[in-house]
Amino acid sequence: MIIGSHVNFGEKQLLGSTEQALSYGANTFMFYTGAPQNTIRKSLDEALTKEAHELMQKGHIDLKNVICHAPYIINLANKTNLDGWHFSIAFLQNEIKRVATLGVRYIVVHPGNYLKQEVPVALSNIAEALNKIIKPEDEVMILLETMAGKGTECGRDMTELKYILDHVVYPDKVGICLDTCHLNDAGIDIADFDTYLDELDRLIGLEKVKCVHLNDSKNDRGSRKDRHANIGYGTLGFTNLVKVCTNPRLENIPKILETPWIGDRAPYKEEIIMLKTEIFNPNLMNELAKTAE
Repeated sequence: MIIGSHVNFGEKQLLGSTEQALSYGANTFMFYTGAPQNTIRKSLDEALTKEAHELMQKGHIDLKNVICHAPYIINLANKTNLDGWHFSIAFLQNEIKRVATLGVRYIVVHPGNYLKQEVPVALSNIAEALNKIIKPEDEVMILLETMAGKGTECGRDMTELKYILDHVVYPDKVGICLDTCHLNDAGIDIADFDTYLDELDRLIGLEKVKCVHLNDSKNDRGSRKDRHANIGYGTLGFTNLVKVCTNPRLENIPKILETPWIGDRAPYKEEIIMLKTEIFNPNLMNELAKTAE
């Protein structure tokens, strides 16, 4: 099982991220190269990157399974604010360069928000932006994330993602990141996950899936709200999430936890143990809340 969580990218940069992932018992992880809410970025430290790679080897984390996530403020869908659209393109290009410098192969991107535009126009804008961003020599793959459909989000169903993929010049440079909470909130029945994978394979191809965000949901199916819950404590349920995590069709795909902290404690170490052992801990929330006091 290739499983980890979101980790910090602080003063020690990729080295700190690797140390944190190993403390959770993870063999992969996901990080932002700076705060996800802004574009402030510090220069990368080559020495820290080298130390991180060495620690990954010792800790049995394969660099090719490590994931970066682009900040939320990027919106490739909206051309009504042309300056903002061009800024998003330039910023994502810069993030891809940073990711490549770190030796990471994948960056997850939210497709964007259509706002007051028609959805087909927004999808065309995303494809056009990707065609400006992607270069044939790029070694980093952009992963479009499946979204819950909150507000004016694009990427809320696979037909929207298929449209984008069908209109990029270099489709081998673009993949998909599945998010179980988002899928549920967009109306997908995770209890019937294989049926969803069948349809995804037919329309897009399972080989396009390069990452899974493994999250429970606080919401009913089809709510379009996007509120993550801890593993087994939401509407998806522990058994269904274990089935996603152990699905043989996604065996070699990194699974990343983005579940809420409990108090001031990250639950990732305990959730990884639950998923690996396939044993649900009904007292987890209380136990972590007490340690956080």
